[in-house]
Amino acid sequence: MVLYPCIFVVSASFSSGTAVQAGKVVLFPVDFSLEGYKTVFNTKTVWIGFANSLFYTFVGTAINVAMTMTAGYCLSRKDLPGRNGIMLLFTFTMFFSGGLIPTYILIKNLGLIDSLFALIFPVAINTWNLIILRTTISGLPESLVESARIDGANDFVILWKLIVPLVKPTLAVLVLYYVVGHWNSWFNAMLYIKDRDKFPLQLILREILIANTSNAASSMGLDLSEMDKYKQLVKYCTTVIATLPILCVYPFLQKYFVKGVMIGAV
Repeated sequence: MVLYPCIFVVSASFSSGTAVQAGKVVLFPVDFSLEGYKTVFNTKTVWIGFANSLFYTFVGTAINVAMTMTAGYCLSRKDLPGRNGIMLLFTFTMFFSGGLIPTYILIKNLGLIDSLFALIFPVAINTWNLIILRTTISGLPESLVESARIDGANDFVILWKLIVPLVKPTLAVLVLYYVVGHWNSWFNAMLYIKDRDKFPLQLILREILIANTSNAASSMGLDLSEMDKYKQLVKYCTTVIATLPILCVYPFLQKYFVKGVMIGAV
């Protein structure tokens, strides 16, 4: 039941537009063709969106991990003044937010409207991921930190040379969470980004799939009659293209996934 939709989408993407439109694809490709992928890759906006999504994902994830790691380490230290109060402020944001309009006004007043960083700074720390990492670091033996201090290490040395290597499984899981979150994000881009040259891939795909047919046809260099033929085919091809990068990342992190989640859970 889980596998069939995946097989169907891939098979449909490698079929002809006529076969897809007629509903002939059931399990395997019908009239094998790459015309759908050619149509998508010949669309300039798709390439621009792909490049933008890579930027948002890599830069955003780097900032996410750096800030979550430093915050998690600080909040795991029992000698941090006001630690519980600070953690309460973080946790509060999981249950209550300012709302859509106040958040938009905040982003506007910060000068981030139509900025690449409008999709990065507001989501720099995920509180749930912070709690997982903080719990993992708190579970490490305190004697490790004490022995490092005796050797003259400061907090930065302890964090990057001692803590980070010991929490790699958890970090790998958080990296995967952040990467998937940035790659799939489109709503914030729809709110804050006006320049089409800064659109992420997901927003481009959304526009192609559900926007006005004439606008989608013009952006892909097709007339309306061709768009009717290719509409379903393009939908399946763009789904495969958008999913493939995450499928390539996951195998490298899979061995850490269950271990990292369980460590954080315990």
